[in-house]
Amino acid sequence: MDLTEAKSIIEAVIFASNEPVSADQLARLIELDNETVEQLVSELQQEYDTTRRSFQMIEVANGFQICTRDEYASWIRDFYTTEISSRLSVSALEALAIIAYRQPVTRAEIEEIRGVNSDSVLHTLLERNMIKVIGRKRAPGKPMIYGTTTEFLLHFGLRDLSELPSIDEIESMLGTSLQHPPEPTRTGEAEIGGGDET
Repeated sequence: MDLTEAKSIIEAVIFASNEPVSADQLARLIELDNETVEQLVSELQQEYDTTRRSFQMIEVANGFQICTRDEYASWIRDFYTTEISSRLSVSALEALAIIAYRQPVTRAEIEEIRGVNSDSVLHTLLERNMIKVIGRKRAPGKPMIYGTTTEFLLHFGLRDLSELPSIDEIESMLGTSLQHPPEPTRTGEAEIGGGDET
């Protein structure tokens, strides 16, 4: 396939998709190797930058997506009469931070860190598809354990969990000090059994 045509196909597919499209998916579609696909994506990114387009192609959640540039955010907000309904409360962000850094984690473990009942915020996060049930802990009562979703990565513009901000950065964003900062769970600290998924 002609590489110019391949680049146009890549652009069309990423533009039309509601979710990030991985290099593997694109490579299978146009029957080229991943390296060539990534080079064509890089060329598109440079073209958007050089021509100062209002949109850009970013890498997020292990795939590529076309989105508007940050400097046009205020104009886009003004265009819509209501704010995006997906805004999360400080309580929900606090619980989400704990889950992101400690996953897999149970409700009891979240509440131990937060010091308050977390049923409501967990329900909200499940409804917003920020978290999901990834199994049950091999412990008395077999409590459900939670982890983050691809939607979580998309919402915060992360490629993967390795790009999570530091505790200091989280405290700066929340404008408060976390009394019990979430620390990453060590491998093997929690056991996952087969269980429900949302």
